[in-house]
Amino acid sequence: MANSLTRTAERNPDRVGRTQPQADYKITLDEKDLSSLIAPRLISLSISESRAEESDTLDLVLDDSKGDLAIPKRGANIKVSVGWVGEPLIDKGTFTVDEIEHSGAPDIVTIRARSASMTSAMHERREKSWHGVNIGAIVRAIASRHSLKPVVADALAKVVIAHIDQTHESDMSFLTRLAKRYDAVMNVKDLRLLFMPIGTGKTASGKSLSVLELTRASGDQHRYHISQRESYAAVRAHYHSNAKGKRKSIVIGGENNKNIKVLPEDYATEAEARAAASAEFARTQRAQATKGYTLALARPELFPEMPVTVAGFKPEIDKTPWLVKKATHSMGDGGFVTTLELEMRDDPTSERHRSHFRRGGK
Repeated sequence: MANSLTRTAERNPDRVGRTQPQADYKITLDEKDLSSLIAPRLISLSISESRAEESDTLDLVLDDSKGDLAIPKRGANIKVSVGWVGEPLIDKGTFTVDEIEHSGAPDIVTIRARSASMTSAMHERREKSWHGVNIGAIVRAIASRHSLKPVVADALAKVVIAHIDQTHESDMSFLTRLAKRYDAVMNVKDLRLLFMPIGTGKTASGKSLSVLELTRASGDQHRYHISQRESYAAVRAHYHSNAKGKRKSIVIGGENNKNIKVLPEDYATEAEARAAASAEFARTQRAQATKGYTLALARPELFPEMPVTVAGFKPEIDKTPWLVKKATHSMGDGGFVTTLELEMRDDPTSERHRSHFRRGGK
């Protein structure tokens, strides 16, 4: 089999009448640099980064037509950096080999690895009740159990949870559920347990992210989609009054709206009900419009939660503030490209955005 990609593969040389950038990468297996060994055998490389509970993934497809490739062991660590020749490579972290497949003919080896920090212990089911603790304490306790560094946004860290049960539920599942209630990003990256509000436009260290400006000329393909299905005017959440145990409700989006989504869970306090309703309302607003965009030349420095604006499309598309939900960087027959999944971005200066945490934590 002729290999489909070399370490300095050209990106669509006939696309424009000039020399194209050349892709580059560095791959180490258990700290041993295998870049030169892999170069003549690499068919494709793909890195997917998501803000959701799913772990980041690495997919490697290698040519084994000569039969001289050793199959890596499950649990081995692969560290990957990608970029362009002549530019600093972007570190995409360490991945643990999770799946291996050998197929043919012609023979190929397919390796799938997941974010190294996402340990199997985080998927073990546990029994735990949390009473009168704030989110910061919960995240710190779980991070400590898995030897991770907790990174919790101040706005979330101080939010007190009156009562929540972790019943026959893994730490990963529990934190994912908690994050959804407060419209937060929960993920594990580079030995850090992240718990941050969605769409804040800041890194885990608190540094503000620049708004990425993309034009129609930046990409090969796009898909813009509007859905009425998630277009709720308001969200209602129920809670029980501590005084008499009476069932009450809170509505985010306006009491007079007829198209109201009702959350199925009853919450312990008004504050928790308000936070859950606010989170669900924000999610439904973001989901009203989505955009998929494949960049003609990969931008490996892009990652989830980066704010984006676009130009050169329809006016409705250009005026929408966007947020990166998922970024996939791929090398293969199509060159080196980045595919983005975008959703509507809330304005962090809006009253609705600020009130989500100001009132939710009382």
